[in-house]
Amino acid sequence: MADPWLSIIGLGEDGLNGLSPASRAALEAAEIVFGAPRHLDLAELGTRRQAWPVPFDIAPVLAARGRRVAVLASGDPFWHGAGGSLVGHLERGEWRGFPAPSTLSLAASALGWRLEEVLTLALHAAPFERLTPILSPGARLLCTLRDGEAAGALATWLTDKGFGASRLTILEALGGPRERIRETPASLYGFSDVTHPVTVAIEALGARALPRASGLPDDLFAHDGQITKRPIRALTLSALAPRPGEHLWDLGAGSGSISVEFCLAAPGATASAVETRADRADNIRENARRFGLDHRLQVHAGASIDLMGDLPDPDVIFIGGGASQALLATLWARMAPGTSLVINAVTLETEALLTRWHADQGGHLLRIETSEAGPLGSMRGWDRARPVLQWSVTK
Repeated sequence: MADPWLSIIGLGEDGLNGLSPASRAALEAAEIVFGAPRHLDLAELGTRRQAWPVPFDIAPVLAARGRRVAVLASGDPFWHGAGGSLVGHLERGEWRGFPAPSTLSLAASALGWRLEEVLTLALHAAPFERLTPILSPGARLLCTLRDGEAAGALATWLTDKGFGASRLTILEALGGPRERIRETPASLYGFSDVTHPVTVAIEALGARALPRASGLPDDLFAHDGQITKRPIRALTLSALAPRPGEHLWDLGAGSGSISVEFCLAAPGATASAVETRADRADNIRENARRFGLDHRLQVHAGASIDLMGDLPDPDVIFIGGGASQALLATLWARMAPGTSLVINAVTLETEALLTRWHADQGGHLLRIETSEAGPLGSMRGWDRARPVLQWSVTK
């Protein structure tokens, strides 16, 4: 096997002083060295340097395949770093990694936090809403940020979300001569001189966490009334049975509440939400943003029967409305063995359709009737919702 052409080197704020002999040798042997301008300056590279394009793109590295190339990244390149982005396009023998202590490891050491008990997020290129599913009183989080201004923006965001009492530790340029560590409550943040690179440690205090049980309150979602109501949603999520890494098709998604809760329920779960109406598709996008899931929930505007050929293969499929003989026949032919299908019906015509398919294909047929207390004159009575027939089956 030929020697690897690419060296992925972790570099700390102490520059060349912190490199191991093996890292130094790989850096000295490189014809081209890619990295952020800050890293390239720290490494004192002269004419071999090539800064990352803006926006970030690994294409120039891949185009240099066959030459001796090095990439500089902060600390451990495979802990929220460029290493993971690169090796997905390479064969195992094409690269070597030379990690250094990550910024997050240095932060945990400075704070005396057990790293295995800390949640870590790379927020330098992601919205703060990624914190929404994991923020809870007592949680400890380490977040890398794009620049100093982002630290203040994060403090404002936390305060607006009811976590203004959270204790923030602002850690700048860890491991180098510019290292600085300061603390403040989020609601009292007043620093105007925070510089890059910056990590913020959060000891969360304040609002209650997002519930983890299926069936979140309806008012947490943007919707126009077209939403699978909370009790039915809880039973539907139970039937869908989200598992880590599985992909859901949510056909006729309405508000996307099923997709949101499917993604929240299991690590790495993803969803394709298909909706014919553009305004409702916009609501789904808003809900994905609110819950920090816009990287895991993709929205597709159009008819399900037309778009399914362009979607990633599903593990689970949900239809909340609009089921037809043509759609079911197309779906059944498309579904791989082991794929689960759950359909909720509220009309007599769809009930009849599901009853026939249940007779032919088996599965589980469930009739759901719910009532909620409401005003009845000067007293109270039961307001009955339309019954829902639910068919669930695994091919």
